[in-house]
Amino acid sequence: MALKLHNFFRSSTSTRLRAALNFKGLDYDYVPYVLRDGETRTAGYLAMNPQGLVPTLETDDGQFLIQSLAIIEWLEENHPEPALLPGDADGRARVRALSYMIACEIHPLNNLRVLFRLRDQFGADEAAQKEWFTHWVVTTFDSLEAALSASDQTGKYCHGDTPTLADVCLYAQVWNNKRFDIGTEQWPTIARIQTELEQLPAFAQAAPPKQPDAA
Repeated sequence: MALKLHNFFRSSTSTRLRAALNFKGLDYDYVPYVLRDGETRTAGYLAMNPQGLVPTLETDDGQFLIQSLAIIEWLEENHPEPALLPGDADGRARVRALSYMIACEIHPLNNLRVLFRLRDQFGADEAAQKEWFTHWVVTTFDSLEAALSASDQTGKYCHGDTPTLADVCLYAQVWNNKRFDIGTEQWPTIARIQTELEQLPAFAQAAPPKQPDAA
């Protein structure tokens, strides 16, 4: 299967999908876009992804898949091994819940278009944008740390000793946090898991600095 990944190196949603593709051993053509230059707002890109967001995964049969978690679920169904979701319903529910804490509670409030809106409509300077970003990361990471540290289902990674969708989301978010100088020191379980993930080539190769458009 020939896959083409339309993405931006610093985008956390793109990082998620790169990690998932790498973990499953799937090759893809890398197509970069510069979000700040409006390259995903062109007519050509909007024809693929009407939201004008990244990532978009183009398949060899001409389908354009959008929304990173939906794409990863598609990968899971079409390329089930190695799995990013546990084999049991309870495990899948826990992994999805951990994933959604990041993907639904942090990312929608902190993505680039929200920060631009804060700047353009409300006059938020860089310091105010950083304060906003940090607030929502801390609010959820405090809860995520509690959920991970209190459960005997947390292993080497977020759920057991094999990376899951939750680890994909966590890895990407920790990288995104670095843009605003947010470390992991105050969340020891998260820090430990991130260190483990950084040792895995599939994840390390998905890191923003490793991408061809990194700047």
